[in-house]
Amino acid sequence: MPDQPDALMLFAAGFGTRMGALTQTRPKPMIEVAGRPLIDHALDLARAGGARRLVANVHYLADQVVAHLAGQDVAISDERDEILETGGGLRKALPLLGDGPVMTLNTDAVWSGENPVARLREAWRPDEMSALLMLVRPENARGHAGAGDFTMDETGRLTRGPGYIYTGAQMLNPAGIGSISERSFSLNILWDEVIAAGRVFGLVHDGGWCDVGRPESIPLAEAMLDE
Repeated sequence: MPDQPDALMLFAAGFGTRMGALTQTRPKPMIEVAGRPLIDHALDLARAGGARRLVANVHYLADQVVAHLAGQDVAISDERDEILETGGGLRKALPLLGDGPVMTLNTDAVWSGENPVARLREAWRPDEMSALLMLVRPENARGHAGAGDFTMDETGRLTRGPGYIYTGAQMLNPAGIGSISERSFSLNILWDEVIAAGRVFGLVHDGGWCDVGRPESIPLAEAMLDE
């Protein structure tokens, strides 16, 4: 549908320190799962889900990511001089993403089942939502421990608390991002503002999801994809 937002940012700038030796010479988005770089798995989801305006931010070992994305219709938001975290990075990339709501997708997770990008686009209700977060139940999360990040009420509205894990995929109205004074900041700051206004909602992913943040998560992700 033409009124569904189609701009998406891939977060690809991080240091990947939890990967240890694997990221000494490679940025985390270039770590392979099932024979393909993590960023390619994310790009597959984005494109199949209907995202058309694609942007990736880069910082650590940026040249490798830029070279890999060359010719792929992915704009680069260059953070080589200063890493800006998720909030600052998104704000810097907004001129490349265009006006209106944007999706963001972490590049260090692998998915199976329904396409989260397509579901975010279909479920977005701009009149009542400032953010729509894709969540997974703790028992369905692989490579990730903890009781969760958000509690969801019967309407789908989110508050902070245990219950559901944030997967790294969301739809967001970035209108309030310009008023944040910090140059480098987490999107958690913006979330807290719109949570207080009752405008953050969740969608639950019932398929597979694996957080590929550590070396031991790579075989977990590959086993999930083989199922």
